[in-house]
Amino acid sequence: MPTAVAVTSPELVLPSPDRHTPPAAILQSAEPGERGGSLDRTLAEIHTLVEQHGHVLVVHPAAAPPALVHRLHAARAALETDRLALVGVDLPPLGTALLALQLRQLSICDFSPGVLASAARLLAHYLHAGAVLGSVARLDQVPVGLKAHAKSWLPGSQFAVLARPEPQLVRLSGDQDPGLKAPGFPTRLVVAEGGLPAERVTGALARAWHVREVTPTKLPAASADWWGTSKLTEFAAAIPDISVLYQLVSSVRREECHWCGLELIGDRCAFCAAPLPPPGERGRRALPATRPAPGRLRGREPSPALARTGPAAAGRALPAVRDPRLAPALDTGAAPPGAPQAPAGPTGGPATGVHALRPAQREAPADWGPHRPYEDPHQPPPPPRSRNPRP
Repeated sequence: MPTAVAVTSPELVLPSPDRHTPPAAILQSAEPGERGGSLDRTLAEIHTLVEQHGHVLVVHPAAAPPALVHRLHAARAALETDRLALVGVDLPPLGTALLALQLRQLSICDFSPGVLASAARLLAHYLHAGAVLGSVARLDQVPVGLKAHAKSWLPGSQFAVLARPEPQLVRLSGDQDPGLKAPGFPTRLVVAEGGLPAERVTGALARAWHVREVTPTKLPAASADWWGTSKLTEFAAAIPDISVLYQLVSSVRREECHWCGLELIGDRCAFCAAPLPPPGERGRRALPATRPAPGRLRGREPSPALARTGPAAAGRALPAVRDPRLAPALDTGAAPPGAPQAPAGPTGGPATGVHALRPAQREAPADWGPHRPYEDPHQPPPPPRSRNPRP
């Protein structure tokens, strides 16, 4: 079964251009109203899709209500599945529907679920989405200058706005070409007419962009809120040929997610949201398969002492040490010449126990004056200790 492509609203479903494109799955629990908004229904719908298709890709607008997005993430956490990808698309409503259609077309190809979900960000760069608006006074998705904001209050004013891939705003006058930046490849234009006639888009704009096909559709209900006005005609242009889309996605280098193991393109996995490691660390797992041995934590080599603590090393002499500074720590014999002597104990022999922790008293330099480490002006000097051995 191909990877299921689900949407959060029936308005984000465009008709299939051919009979091979699978239909989109609509999450009924994501619709606003009395019947929608239930976490239990969302769990049931997503669980059914995962069991039927194996992997599910949910396409939702980035400007969706926060309650809907939180419910989708809560469903993914409750199911404890890594076969559900939540892809938020920062496109106008009609552009989001056109992107979901392209993902449905590619779902029948030999792409893995991770590559298909990651391809959403790639395809969004080749999608041109805009609208013809009667006012830009409430438009906050595209930068609007002060002059254009003032002219939007004049009666009969119209503006051609391109939201993606590069924001552009042009004030229209007459029936000439709006002057929006055209795609550099053949496209299919989808037009949704609202409170303004669509002749300017289907005529001058389509000729300037060398559009192969113009497809009319119904205006999504969320378009008025996204564009800030109900007097608009929304349009979106994208690559229509599935063979070109296949070559575009397959030409990108694939990587393996270090967290979930799925293939991906780009710099982030769409299923587990793990970023791609730097080039020098790719191919390593985020968590080790087994607990590291002592001495290998933080990339350190095991110490020689830990390597000789096994039963086979009992009774075996330690190897000779080349560095004389390491001899007192590894050799049980006499210290080499020039090495500092260990502090003497109270009986004159080598110090043991707490006496070994006391640093050896060294002779102070001549310019320091008399060395009196135990002198206290408020206490009498301690009596001298006898160094004679005890009987």
